[in-house]
Amino acid sequence: MTHRQQAIDLFDSLESVDVDFMMGTWRGTGYPTGHPQDGLLEAYRWYGKAFESCEDVHPLLFTDRRGQIVKLNPGAMALGGAQSGSATKFAVRLFQLVMPLLTTSKSRARLRMVEYRGKVSATMIYDQLPIIDIFRKLDDDTVLGVMDHKHQMDPFFFKLTRQKGKSNLSEDEE
Repeated sequence: MTHRQQAIDLFDSLESVDVDFMMGTWRGTGYPTGHPQDGLLEAYRWYGKAFESCEDVHPLLFTDRRGQIVKLNPGAMALGGAQSGSATKFAVRLFQLVMPLLTTSKSRARLRMVEYRGKVSATMIYDQLPIIDIFRKLDDDTVLGVMDHKHQMDPFFFKLTRQKGKSNLSEDEE
């Protein structure tokens, strides 16, 4: 686990990315810093994010019980208050059962260049939630992301890795 201040320092040192850099499908993983949400998304089988255009972004991709990638509507989920301790086996199974009710084919975010912590970089803006995700370059296929939530003081960190050959999700994955 990285201390929160170390993660902030690393993020601040990284190069900005533009919106074109973010196009495609990205696999997400946690970047533990002691945040209450560390490990939460992974427990629920988070896959990552898909950037189809500046106006068409799918901020939450998960895998269902069959291993298929599905797009979820973040507005239908309680992202802000959930903590990693709430990811009990029962809660995860229940989530998998109700997942079909949370799916969407509609874009639920957009991508813009936004200044954050002194640098302008590609930023995902949720349509329905007071959340933005800002991205900085770790290497040509990996970004460090920070979720800035209006109602949380501490930032939540995660990594995204570009998935080769998955520039867009296929229709059967919708």
